[in-house]
Amino acid sequence: MGDGVGQVVEFDEAAGFGTVRTDDGVELFFHCTAIADDTRTIASGRRVAFEIAAGRMGRWEATRVRPATS
Repeated sequence: MGDGVGQVVEFDEAAGFGTVRTDDGVELFFHCTAIADDTRTIASGRRVAFEIAAGRMGRWEATRVRPATS
């Protein structure tokens, strides 16, 4: 689908998933394995860049989640 920029709305470290909200207001699920630096954790409120792709559950998801540079 493309690239996106937004903010981590929430991240549940114990469960290993969270959501990001694009600057357009769309919320996307992401799994800890989608965090690009392999740390498997990211702080809520963090500005991030990501790719948007079809997920396993038939919904759009954020992948390659990484800190935004701008």
